[in-house]
Amino acid sequence: MRLDWLEDILAVLDTGSFVRAAERRNLTQSAFTRRIRAIEDSLGAPLFDRSRKPVTLLPAIRAQEAQMRRLASDLRALGDSLRGAALGQDRVISLACQHAITTTVSPALVRQLTGATGASVRVRSGNRDECLLMLLSGEVDLVVNYDLAGSDAAPTPAFHDHTLGQETLRPVCTPEVAQTLQDGDLPVITYPREVFLGQVMDAHVWPRLPTGTHLNRKAETALTLAAYHYALDGIGVAWLPGSLVLDDLARGALVSPFDTELQITLETRLLRLREGARDSALEAWSILAGDTAAQGLSKGLGSSAFDGA
Repeated sequence: MRLDWLEDILAVLDTGSFVRAAERRNLTQSAFTRRIRAIEDSLGAPLFDRSRKPVTLLPAIRAQEAQMRRLASDLRALGDSLRGAALGQDRVISLACQHAITTTVSPALVRQLTGATGASVRVRSGNRDECLLMLLSGEVDLVVNYDLAGSDAAPTPAFHDHTLGQETLRPVCTPEVAQTLQDGDLPVITYPREVFLGQVMDAHVWPRLPTGTHLNRKAETALTLAAYHYALDGIGVAWLPGSLVLDDLARGALVSPFDTELQITLETRLLRLREGARDSALEAWSILAGDTAAQGLSKGLGSSAFDGA
């Protein structure tokens, strides 16, 4: 069965007539009718009930609609794959990013990689541990995650890492919530303690609060984007990446209720395996981290005390 045959048959099924099917297939009605006749001659059986107006598929043929659509889709995909392989366009570069990074940072990385390589970029999203496991298992080529700025922990032998930039984790809330904040009671949107940002909050934010402050934990989520929407909905104060809330702060939808001492500086890190990295990983690393990092001169990943997501 040829793809063009399937597309002709499905065009009739979708449009309900030879006339509209011919228009969809960019053919005259007479040319399209001849093609349908040729298909039937090749198969040795009629496909359409011509005793009815408009012409319709025979019931036994219509019953094969799902299979015909699936086969047509598979043939198109196969053609695209073969064409891409012949033109050298079948390469895939895979990234795993922490949830917030998927929204804030990955679009620029994907644009850079597709522009430089012509490859397809596949982005997976997860918490910090999940991303590192995907890298170790070979599911992805590179990981982009957060770490504390200035972390001086011992290098991790398994990874090369490169700092792409810094990010500020800052407290934000709606103006209405900010106006209701009172000494001793702080409605907050928190992260679970088993994930990276939750451990950052426990170690570096909550101890800095004024003595006697009571955390009124309104909501808890491991998803930074969920915490962002909870903050926008006025549920409480959330600590979010600055790049995620930049526009909301500019238009006044969110405000920063505290001074900078309750902000945390994070680094956005790019990671790859030290040993056994695929060619696609090395190529992507060279583009995103630069030649110096690609030659293995970057420092090893600091496995901070916070190994959550």
